[in-house]
Amino acid sequence: MIIDDIKRLKQEKNAVILAHYYQNMDVCSVADYVGDSFELSKKAAETKADIIVFCGVRFMAESAKILSPYKKVLLPVKDAGCPMADMIDVSNLRALKAVYPRASVVCYVNSSAEVKAESDICCTSSNALRVVESLVNDEIIFIPDKHLGRYVAAHFPDKHFVFIDGYCPIHAQVTARDIKHLKARHPDAAVAVHPECPAEVVALADYVGSTTGIISYATLSEHNEIIIGTEQSIITRLNLSCPEKKFYPAVSDFICPDMKKTTLEELYNSLETESYEIKLSDEIIEKASGCMTKMLSI
Repeated sequence: MIIDDIKRLKQEKNAVILAHYYQNMDVCSVADYVGDSFELSKKAAETKADIIVFCGVRFMAESAKILSPYKKVLLPVKDAGCPMADMIDVSNLRALKAVYPRASVVCYVNSSAEVKAESDICCTSSNALRVVESLVNDEIIFIPDKHLGRYVAAHFPDKHFVFIDGYCPIHAQVTARDIKHLKARHPDAAVAVHPECPAEVVALADYVGSTTGIISYATLSEHNEIIIGTEQSIITRLNLSCPEKKFYPAVSDFICPDMKKTTLEELYNSLETESYEIKLSDEIIEKASGCMTKMLSI
């Protein structure tokens, strides 16, 4: 059985499997740790394993390599990427920095290693508010997600923020009309959304937070019906842990296709052949590690 083979290889090679919440449930079932970007970043930094297999997308595996440079980091599906991360590159960032030379650069973890190396500090949706609060500078370039950036900016009216037109195509598809339509059908339902959703959606939410935050809110909430404004996998997980409650996706087919590329077969092949290995230059790792270590220290 493939699950037994994966467990055997993992033990033989002293490997650890990290899986993002948005992965298929069968992949999550064989992972050592399942979490959001922030939680998995911490696990990557702490692990004693020789090999890290990251079931997620490329920027996550790159982050693991940055934090564990002497480990072998594998991404089971070579082309599992993040459209948002591709919306900013080093040349665009350098151009922004030239226009705003005094600004501190806060990059969302959904960005390439090269962009992290060019930034002052990294953040996730879990800690973005704390990261910005830690900065003395009142001028901030926040990249690449304009929706998360504007959510953060609303909490710091005395700071000046600069954004690009970056966004998550999956979360950005949710509209206020979608939420109002669901609320009309389920008037007693609470609304929990990810800050990657547009501001008009965030304004209608009872709770705004990271994937882990949404799971915690939905689990502990007194509401028995909750509209979930993030990837469909979270509803699958909540249905298992809270069968007495009802959860409704903010939009139908709320699925990240890149996150769903990893299968048990791909995971097994990655472990067996030790592919696809994430390789970054020493210079990029050194510069980007400062950006990420600052985040983890907050």
